[in-house]
Amino acid sequence: MATVSTILIVDDQWVGREALTDLLLSPDYNLAYALTGAEALELAARLDPDLILLDVMLPGMDGYAVCRQIRAMPRLAEIPIIMITALDEHQARLQGLEAGADDFISKPFDRHELRTRVKTITRLNRYRRLQEERAALHIAHAELLAAYDATIEGWVHALDLRDKETEGHSLRVTHLTVELATRLGAFSTEALTHIRRGALLHDIGKLGIPDAILLKPGKLTVAEFDVLRHHPQYAYDMLAPIAYLRPALNIPHCHHEKWDGSGYPRGLAGETIPLEARLFALVDVWDALRSDRPYRVAWPIDITLAHIHGLTGSHFDPELVPFFLNYIEQVSNC
Repeated sequence: MATVSTILIVDDQWVGREALTDLLLSPDYNLAYALTGAEALELAARLDPDLILLDVMLPGMDGYAVCRQIRAMPRLAEIPIIMITALDEHQARLQGLEAGADDFISKPFDRHELRTRVKTITRLNRYRRLQEERAALHIAHAELLAAYDATIEGWVHALDLRDKETEGHSLRVTHLTVELATRLGAFSTEALTHIRRGALLHDIGKLGIPDAILLKPGKLTVAEFDVLRHHPQYAYDMLAPIAYLRPALNIPHCHHEKWDGSGYPRGLAGETIPLEARLFALVDVWDALRSDRPYRVAWPIDITLAHIHGLTGSHFDPELVPFFLNYIEQVSNC
């Protein structure tokens, strides 16, 4: 369905209004009328028309003054204005252009010329407005995503406040995972955004784990660990109803799966485990072992690297381990 353009005709003379109506009456146009400059300003503000056909000779405030006032209003300043007059064309055109008019038509009208100019200007103005609306939607969308991401970081901070033992872990593993995923070159820019969100939220399912288990200072019993193993599924169940987070679920849901199929919650194996989750598993174990815990101090870097290397093909993807170890050795030597 074609868009209908609103045209405001400003002319105090009945003959002038009727002539323009006769020329422009069409399903493509919605015509509105003002007889004075003051009425023109009021209707322009209310209707936000796609085009103003403005007669120069008006009672009180003339067309030039009306044009200048419209151009001074930020919300209306971009409305196209065609000035119409029977005055000396050269002088009137100069005054009209100085006042801010976009185009100029002399009386009596050339029917074909007037229709063509109106059609061209309304079409260009619709295109301009469409571009502005798209830009505004893009900005609004970006602001909404920024608000969502701020909310995610708030959730992660809440989890850190609950579990002081791993405070800062989520931000550290997120930074390293995104860096490695970027270097790997297997992910689009959009996918990297989802990886960042998934890494931040990887432990959000622990909100469903009782404090007696999550905050226990010593080693967990078999029964307690079985409860803890549910946190990836809790994360999936919590986040899946949120449409914009669904593409980020692979890491929260699958980061405890193992290459040999002995992981949880689904016992996935090999390349059935999403690539980003396989990469994150390396980062997660690395950060855990390199961080102090109440029950042990952080492991030295050489022992940690040897431990990860020893889990190649069992816990970790055998193709990703050399890539990961090479990166860690590079940054460690800097």
